[in-house]
Amino acid sequence: MTAPTLGPVLRTKPRDTTRPPVTSTYNELLGRIRGEGLLERTRGFYIAVFSLLTIALAGAAAGFVLLGDSWFQLLIAGALGLIFTQFAFLAHEASHRQVFASGPVNDRVGRFIGTWLVGMSYQWWMTKHTRHHANPNTVGKDPDIAFDTISFTEEDAAKQRGLIAAITRRQGYLFFPLLLLEGVNLHATSIRSLLARGPVERRGTELVAIALRLSVYVTILFVMLPVGMAFAFLGVQLAVFGVYMGASFAPNHKGMPLLPDGARVDFLNKQVLTSRNIRGGWEMSALMGGLNHQIEHHLFPNMPRPHLRRARELVREHCAVHDIPYTETGLVASYGIVIRYLNRVGLSARDPFDCPAAQSLRRV
Repeated sequence: MTAPTLGPVLRTKPRDTTRPPVTSTYNELLGRIRGEGLLERTRGFYIAVFSLLTIALAGAAAGFVLLGDSWFQLLIAGALGLIFTQFAFLAHEASHRQVFASGPVNDRVGRFIGTWLVGMSYQWWMTKHTRHHANPNTVGKDPDIAFDTISFTEEDAAKQRGLIAAITRRQGYLFFPLLLLEGVNLHATSIRSLLARGPVERRGTELVAIALRLSVYVTILFVMLPVGMAFAFLGVQLAVFGVYMGASFAPNHKGMPLLPDGARVDFLNKQVLTSRNIRGGWEMSALMGGLNHQIEHHLFPNMPRPHLRRARELVREHCAVHDIPYTETGLVASYGIVIRYLNRVGLSARDPFDCPAAQSLRRV
């Protein structure tokens, strides 16, 4: 297999003929997972989480009304950013069929939460995220490493010019500040996807839902608050939403090995070697919506959140037996890895005042 251009190199060992092929070891692992009932639905858990978030949303709305014309409203805006992100986690889990046994029911719930409550296109998310799960960290196939202000490969970084090149050269340090704009970017991108040419499932329904949600939300802000405060409220809410979303998804794959397009890697290795877990107990799982168990989530996408912790034990044991590297780190350490990785990629961005010799030295 061709080695990735960046990140840890995936190396294959000579095949041990005394061991079963990897495909059958995955089936063995899947059998253990099923045997312990870890793929069974936990509807009570999700109903409880949805109920708590609904109460939190109602509390934020009550606080908004009671505070009136006060700059303390920005605290409510920050709280809404957190609440909407938690709702987005639920929509993500519904899209993976983690909540209910029925696919259509999951889709209806996910579309209601993602589109009506969070304000993003559920169909766009489904399409994008399905491609990511099928080919994590695969160049040209994983939309999560496609260029979008941030370059995740040296090739993309080398293409940048002007202001974007200047940002790219410092993109590791700028990553979290740029996430302040990610909330706006996510909403805008999902709307663009619905307006794009070609067939889009439930295009009209989602456009109407997003338009109604946005118009009602913005109208309430500008009716209840002075203009300047209303803009500040909206800005803080979107900034918190963007940072929280980005900080939850970024640690999972950024800085892990990249696979070249066309690489032949079995499912088990592809999912484990390109994913990173974040250490922590139930508190971390609640904070990240279960995304801290990224390896298990990729191996068993429809596994409910409460079962991921037990699955982690089985997967770690399985990977140890079959000599498959299993990556797990702390949350803060993962951010350091992401920043260093992005800075290393950013060195490939051309400086118009660099001579070729200086550029080559920069790469050393």
